Amino acid sequence: MNLRVGDLVEVRGEEEILATLDERGELESLPFMPEMLRFCGRRMTVHKVAHKLCDTISRSGMRRMERAVHLTGARCGGEAHGGCQTACSLYWKEAWLKRVDPDTPEPAAEPIPQPAAEPERRLLPLLEVNTRSGVDTYSCQATELLRAAPACLPFRDVRQYVTDVRTGNAGTLQVARTFLVGLFNRFQDLSKKVLPRRLWIRKGLRWGFVEGRAGRSTPTAELGLKPGELVRIKSKDEILATLNDDLLNRGLGFEEEMARYCGRTARVRARVERCLDEKTGLLLSMKSPCIVLDDLVCEGVYNANCPREFVPFWREIWLERVE
Repeated sequence: MNLRVGDLVEVRGEEEILATLDERGELESLPFMPEMLRFCGRRMTVHKVAHKLCDTISRSGMRRMERAVHLTGARCGGEAHGGCQTACSLYWKEAWLKRVDPDTPEPAAEPIPQPAAEPERRLLPLLEVNTRSGVDTYSCQATELLRAAPACLPFRDVRQYVTDVRTGNAGTLQVARTFLVGLFNRFQDLSKKVLPRRLWIRKGLRWGFVEGRAGRSTPTAELGLKPGELVRIKSKDEILATLNDDLLNRGLGFEEEMARYCGRTARVRARVERCLDEKTGLLLSMKSPCIVLDDLVCEGVYNANCPREFVPFWREIWLERVE
């Protein structure tokens, strides 16, 4: 379909989508999930072209995805996955969409017949039976991404950067910056292997220069933050003082992409208590709830312009109330 950022599309109806799925409820190994049903028949705009993604399961780097996009405002609510609160940006195969002329008026919504129409009775059970793989184990797009995107995408493959610009995922200057950051990070990784420590640049750290300083035991704090409250993300130095050598605070990671938001003010969207482990599919309950902030996502600036746009989780010790 050669979709670009901003293109108007319509999510196909349930019967049309059902015709594209195999017995696992998948197309090209990518699941269509129950949480996606509410978007059927809706007109939406392309937010990002999902031609690549970062591997957060095996840490193999970037991987190539074929014929998929992210749609504006379409995130997983986790209703069919134990109430997972990760809020992943959903993947949409082009076969599930159809292009719409912006000048074409949107048809009036038709009332849902009672009882439910035949396509819903056929599609929803197929999706639900393939969503659960155990008592507390689930399958979703995030857990199956290595199958849906089996091919690695080398950093040196310049076609990915051309695609970023051509599709509107990123501008030329942003792509150039990302490429230079990638070169620097590869130099840093190599220098730590072949050069003596005295010749390392900034201790051999990757761009963003995040280094844990708390030692083995990391501090904690509870603010009791609630949705709607205004907070400020603490300075980078203050946050580094709460991280161990693996950049973790009580098991939760802080990454270079998150450091870009230090000093930013934002509102609390939610307290996160449950999330799926992408490697195992297990639904995890957090001992210490994390915080999600409005409009802050991983933009992939330091990671090859990955379009996944993860929603970062924040420890309360990394935040401070703004009156």
